[in-house]
Amino acid sequence: MNALRDIRRRLVAAVVPIAVCVGALAWAGRGNETDAGASDASKAAEHFDKHVAPLLASRCLECHNPNEFKGKLDLSAKGAAMRGGENGAVIAPGDPDESLLWQYVEADEMPPKKPLADAEKEILRKWIAAGAAWGTDPIDRFAYTSDARAGYDWWSLQPVRRPVLPDAKSADVRGAIDRFVAVKREERGLVGSREAERRVLIRRLTFDLLGLPPSPDDVQAFAADASPDAYERLVDRLLSSPHFGERWGRFWLDVVRFGESDGYEYDKLRPNAWPYRDWVIAALNEDLPYDEFVAQQIAGDVLRPGDPHGTVAVGFLVAGPHDGLKPAGEVMLKIMRQDELEDVVGVIGQTFLGLTVHCARCHDHKFDPIRQVDYYRLTSAVAGYSHGEREMPAAASAAAVDALIAAAERRIRELEEPARRRILARRGADDDKGDEPLAALRPLAAWDFARGLDDLVGNADGEASGSAAITDRALRLDGKSGFVATAPLERDIREKTLVAVVTLDNLQQQGGAAISIQRVGGGAFDAIVFAERDLGRWMAGSEGFARTKPFNGPEETDASLRPVQMAIVYRVDGTIAAYRDGKPYGEAYHGGPLQTFPAGKTQLLFGLRHSPAGGNRLLAGAVHRAALFDRALSAEEIAALARDASAIVSSDEILAQLSPDERRLHRDLNDEVAALEKQRSKLKKQAVYTCVPQPGGVAHVLVRGNPQQLGQVAAAGGLSTLRGVDADFGLAPDAPEGERRSKLARWITDRNNPLFARVMANRLWHYHFGRGLVDTPNDFGFSGSRPTHPELLDYLAAEFVRGGFALKQLHRSLVSSATYRQASTVADDAPKADSENRWLWRKSPMRLEAEVVRDAMLAAAGELNAAMGGPGFHDFRAYVHRTTQFYEPLDVSGPDVQRRTVYRTWARGGRNPFLDTLDCPDPSTTTPKRSVTTTPLQAMAMWNNAFVLRMAEKLAARVAREAGDEPEEQLDRIYALVLSRPATDDEREVLGDFVEENGLAALCRVLLNSNEFMYVD
Repeated sequence: MNALRDIRRRLVAAVVPIAVCVGALAWAGRGNETDAGASDASKAAEHFDKHVAPLLASRCLECHNPNEFKGKLDLSAKGAAMRGGENGAVIAPGDPDESLLWQYVEADEMPPKKPLADAEKEILRKWIAAGAAWGTDPIDRFAYTSDARAGYDWWSLQPVRRPVLPDAKSADVRGAIDRFVAVKREERGLVGSREAERRVLIRRLTFDLLGLPPSPDDVQAFAADASPDAYERLVDRLLSSPHFGERWGRFWLDVVRFGESDGYEYDKLRPNAWPYRDWVIAALNEDLPYDEFVAQQIAGDVLRPGDPHGTVAVGFLVAGPHDGLKPAGEVMLKIMRQDELEDVVGVIGQTFLGLTVHCARCHDHKFDPIRQVDYYRLTSAVAGYSHGEREMPAAASAAAVDALIAAAERRIRELEEPARRRILARRGADDDKGDEPLAALRPLAAWDFARGLDDLVGNADGEASGSAAITDRALRLDGKSGFVATAPLERDIREKTLVAVVTLDNLQQQGGAAISIQRVGGGAFDAIVFAERDLGRWMAGSEGFARTKPFNGPEETDASLRPVQMAIVYRVDGTIAAYRDGKPYGEAYHGGPLQTFPAGKTQLLFGLRHSPAGGNRLLAGAVHRAALFDRALSAEEIAALARDASAIVSSDEILAQLSPDERRLHRDLNDEVAALEKQRSKLKKQAVYTCVPQPGGVAHVLVRGNPQQLGQVAAAGGLSTLRGVDADFGLAPDAPEGERRSKLARWITDRNNPLFARVMANRLWHYHFGRGLVDTPNDFGFSGSRPTHPELLDYLAAEFVRGGFALKQLHRSLVSSATYRQASTVADDAPKADSENRWLWRKSPMRLEAEVVRDAMLAAAGELNAAMGGPGFHDFRAYVHRTTQFYEPLDVSGPDVQRRTVYRTWARGGRNPFLDTLDCPDPSTTTPKRSVTTTPLQAMAMWNNAFVLRMAEKLAARVAREAGDEPEEQLDRIYALVLSRPATDDEREVLGDFVEENGLAALCRVLLNSNEFMYVD
């Protein structure tokens, strides 16, 4: 080869002088060729950009760029490339053989690990031979994907496009999801499995959506339900359960590494961190759109000023560990602050974008097209975040509980509205009247005095005093001694609407009330009062006229002749508005702060302004109907109520219209509301651990990540890598901290962000199927897995965006697919080529997570305390030794600690040995995928742990109570509670003798240790 090169050099030496002479002779005619030369240069530059630059970027620039600079050679820019490296020039334009670059490439010495293919070599040789003309300068080394890194053309960075649905030959196709899956299976010669049996499906679905076992009654009902939509109705019921948020909130807390202590050396407890956990659960139960769910966690306090929910939501930013020990010296403080910023940028990037953005802190990302300056733009966006507590007013400290209550009540309304519509339609209430609002009217309490004094909806039954009596289908009041007082209300009342249909004995009376809500004893009240101040006019009565102003409505003229409906609405902003017979009465006014009425200390009065009775506080007349709503009704709803006297539907009527499944859910939801109201009444003004913003300051790019070496200024912005979303926030480097976070929130949640929907769709798939379409849920970059079904992932993401980021609809689509409903059994002729089931020819069995094992044992034993929300329980003893917090694990029992495990206090140093053994994740780090190990320690814990032994005893006691002394019935009951199926004949034969010899608790212990309990088929 050296001899050939020598010959080539001699030929070049001989030819060049001739070429020079020819060039000189041609010079005279060159002027006419100027335009042609420019055109040639343009074509050469275009050729470079199209062919040579991608080759250099993908095969050479990984080692030869301004940062790496191996051999002191940078091939990313024309000037640097022509200067060469430590061995001198590497490119001789027009002469490949004189070019060191070509010599190394031709000899397969560069690139060292994977030499260029012949076609790639030819591109490089011809380019040098043609003069090595350059195009775009410098080459963007991020522009193209190589064997060593991702470029802008990386799959996950491309816009989401809804693919065309493929044609699948498989018969087991229910919808679009199944088409994509079936095509991939068919390409590999695989066939899907049959649909699982009904008992398997309800157990799978209930554990999957709720993290709890189905009740034996639910299993029996579903197995016997032959209706074609039985499965779909089961899905809807489970998605509406309050336990849904508890199950899926736990997964979210894994990803955001939520913990309730600081970690590090001192590991100080965070007793007020739990509201963030409750907010997540409530948001998922309410089906808060995912884009809003995320935006509130980044900037809820800015996007929703004054709303305590937003302040609680930004607890996401401080959910991770925090070193409370500040180092000595300014330099170490700066380094610590940069560590904190890296942590929060890292969790934002991995959680919402599936990118390891934090790896660009010291230099451009090694594997993904993320520049160092982009990393510092993101740190600028969150530069003001800080750990701490905010003092919250009483209403705000209950924000998370309020959200849980609101979510439960919304689901109650959704259950009741169809039933209410049917009842109203039968009554003719809606016929030709356009009274659509009637079906949505659900009072907290209501009375039709033609039927008596009992509350038609709740438990606020009335008791008559003095001369009050039911006569002529109305409550008669003489204005001297007669009134009715109800039992105390079971929940707090804030925003509200009072309604009464009343007839007055005379229009000269002053001060009596048709309906009043008061704190027991009359210290505070709001009432519909007649003429206390303005003769002949209605007013909103209150203690000492604290919230009373004239409505300036017309003088009453008809109430002595016919029943008149009066309604007063008390809105959360302090506005008070009155309506007479469905029309506005006078003008609304601002009455000052809303008066609240606490549960257990509040009652309704009819015919009495407030206690005690006497004076001008009593009404002379008749009250026909009355209602209390725990919200501010709209003008349209009040008008509809006034048009039809039959609009109030009793609870008994509604329950009669519900199916058994709906009645069970209705009961559970009402129990949940009652428990939450009780909990809320105990909440005091308190601090909440959340983000406490500080001035952000001006951020700089730090040279090699060193806070002592400031580079260029970095204004808040996003990743320039992403196409379709503008990375420029349009903010000055010193923009207010809140503006930066709010812009970041909107940039991340932009519907055109190609990663936002893809990442979340993949997370849900991962949790439902045990493996994501991308097997690295937190990393969609070069170091992560490639998607097994890229078209399916894009379809799910596109549908997610098109559906308004509705999470429950995405859940519904996944669990309703034939792919999800497949059996998990493996036949003898099962495919060997796909033992990991990546192509989804069956439903992979999934082991219960540690928390679900504990919760399922509690549920089976009948010991689960379903109370939601509030401070977590402690299964450790916290103590301080030499300024450091320590946590000693304890074996505790009793209702307070037998709540769902998500309500455990997750101190980073206060680990639970039983849960840890079963792969419960460490809250100090993000856990997008839980480990599933099988170890001897797990077998020992499941067999010997005191909790398991206690639950086995409790389960045996429950079975003895519910099944009596008959062994076969006991066996069936145990199997139904633990495994959701009856025992087989063989099991009865073997286990009957076992129970007789070892006792019922021993059998319970065995079944709780069985694989069938621990795994969901």
